[in-house]
Amino acid sequence: MTDQAVESDDVTEVESAPGRSRKRRRTRRGQEVAERQFLGRKRELSQLRADIERAGLDTLSGRKAPRARVLLIAGRPGTGRTALAEELVRKVADQYPDGTLRTRLTAPDGTPIPADRVLRDLLTALDLPAPPGENADDLAERLREGLAVRRVVLLLDDAGSAEQVDPLLPDTPDCLAVAVAEGPLTGIPDVRPCTLGGLDTKAALELLTRHTGSVRVTCDPRSAESLVELCGAEPAALNIAGGWLAARPKESVADLAKQLHALEPDGSALARVFRFAYEALPGPAARILRYLCLAPEGYVDPHTASALAGCSVAAAHSTLDAFVTLGLVRPVDSELPQYEVPGCLAPFLRGLTETLDRPAEVQLARARMLERTVRLLTSCRAVTEPEGSAARKKLAGLPTALRFADRETAAEWLRVRQPALLAAARLAVADGELDTLARRLMAALVRAVVAHKGTEEAAPELYGLHRLVLDVAERRDLPREKAAALLNLADLDARTGRTQEALTRYRAALDAGREARDPYATGRAMESVGGAHQELGDWQRAADWYGRALAQRLTRGERADAARLHGRIAGVQTYAGRYGEALRSWRSAVAGYRKEGDVPAQARALSELARVLEYAGRPEESLHTCREAVEWARQAHDVRLQAALQLRLADTLDRLGDPASAKLHRGAAERMLGEELAAPEGAEAKPSEQEPNACEIRSTSAED
Repeated sequence: MTDQAVESDDVTEVESAPGRSRKRRRTRRGQEVAERQFLGRKRELSQLRADIERAGLDTLSGRKAPRARVLLIAGRPGTGRTALAEELVRKVADQYPDGTLRTRLTAPDGTPIPADRVLRDLLTALDLPAPPGENADDLAERLREGLAVRRVVLLLDDAGSAEQVDPLLPDTPDCLAVAVAEGPLTGIPDVRPCTLGGLDTKAALELLTRHTGSVRVTCDPRSAESLVELCGAEPAALNIAGGWLAARPKESVADLAKQLHALEPDGSALARVFRFAYEALPGPAARILRYLCLAPEGYVDPHTASALAGCSVAAAHSTLDAFVTLGLVRPVDSELPQYEVPGCLAPFLRGLTETLDRPAEVQLARARMLERTVRLLTSCRAVTEPEGSAARKKLAGLPTALRFADRETAAEWLRVRQPALLAAARLAVADGELDTLARRLMAALVRAVVAHKGTEEAAPELYGLHRLVLDVAERRDLPREKAAALLNLADLDARTGRTQEALTRYRAALDAGREARDPYATGRAMESVGGAHQELGDWQRAADWYGRALAQRLTRGERADAARLHGRIAGVQTYAGRYGEALRSWRSAVAGYRKEGDVPAQARALSELARVLEYAGRPEESLHTCREAVEWARQAHDVRLQAALQLRLADTLDRLGDPASAKLHRGAAERMLGEELAAPEGAEAKPSEQEPNACEIRSTSAED
């Protein structure tokens, strides 16, 4: 029995692992392959399927079940518990037409995965909104609402406690939850665990035969049964033993059984078989295998293995393929070569690394992995730059193995590797010893994600990365980076409607900017505080903070920014009904743009000045100013602004009692825009037009 899910094509599935989601379809042929690959466990499968139909405590008491039925598959890692869960899900898939959601609740190093990450992945898999920065309780409520109208199977792998499982359970009996854990989940009502041990002898022998071929098993069935017993009939141990025999066709089953029997019986059967297989590896391969425990989230590709072990990418790739044959890693179903370290082997690998490698060597391996990741991310971003740019020229100087052929290839690599890349950033920050590399990694990751996905689509990833930047900045007392991270987080908070939280962070960014003596950070923080007060409807405070930002811009001679701030002050004064002050501010803005030679901005400022004049009851002046704005818009070649101004002129002329002239201006607007006239005025901008501040990390080297 294997722990790999086999794909098919008549049932649509949604897969979700920490930080990743993808949809896949199943084929009838794939189902037949799955049936052939899965061995034994008929009694357990029958028990689990019966438990689905079994009347619960609520049903027996005459009440409708308030939540989904929860099945628990309990067993030690390596007993095939995940494979049994996958087989059960495959068997009942036709009863749940909305598919299967999968997520892991515990990382390979044994630490629980934060609830907000798990919930976000599940919501993404369901194509439901998961606003960046939203807390776990709100995300859980969104998930429950989404599942209330669906019939899905929820597979929760590596559950460590009932507290991890409970928030994920759907509040509907139409769904099914299958939890995989090492022990009972005390606290989840009406759960009867299916406890796993080893396979039955027949299934264990068949699993062994798949690796060795039938001849070596049928020629010496007693030795084969002895080997099964030494492996505890556990699938993971049998896979490793079978892989060892497959790699040595001249060795008999009896030889392996004899050598395993001679080992000291310390630890579990899996530990004994793994130690034997590890000691049979050549030195370079053993080193690569040990260092796989450093791979983020247990996912490794040839580049990661190459950097960790300090060998070539080709050598790492061939070694990883050999580990697949030996049952030491599993291939991941993806478009790029990627592998997963089985969770049952991760503790053994960590133990070997702690015993055999000096801490400095391990730290160096981590540094090599982070450096390689930074270079790949830099290459991934550079391929999006125009031909002949500085980034493209630098890209041409990189080794072939670090270059991407085109933008599509780079985007696919980023999509496949994103979970591991985000995990690498989290681990680097948690480690605390490689903060310089961690900062470079986060900056490169932010830039690559934004280049390929855009600021809006990448917002959830950016929020997590900026929080990591803030952690490092606070730990290392880096006020400039702290200010940048706080500004970025506050911008994302403001975009998702958490204005009060954004205001708190903008004020903290202002303090950090002042501590760092960073005029950019302080100026933007003051302006953003004003924007937050404006969003909250506090016009007086908004105007006050805009005024402070304006004073700084004027002191520094930043006339373009000063003109823009005059406009923001004018907007707030207009909202407050102080039209006289608004007119003075708009005239200052127009003068500032005129001095800067910014014709489009001058036209827009005149347009707003005309609007306020109309509000103030001065239609003649408004008409004159609007005509002036039309002329400047014509010089700026801004067709949409010209059309909007023509419509405003038409409205003003209507109010002045000149409908004939108004009709002429409306006709001109229609000719300018044609069908575009019907487009909504507040249409969402493209990613490239979005406010860039949400992805800036100003403290990083320009080389990255």
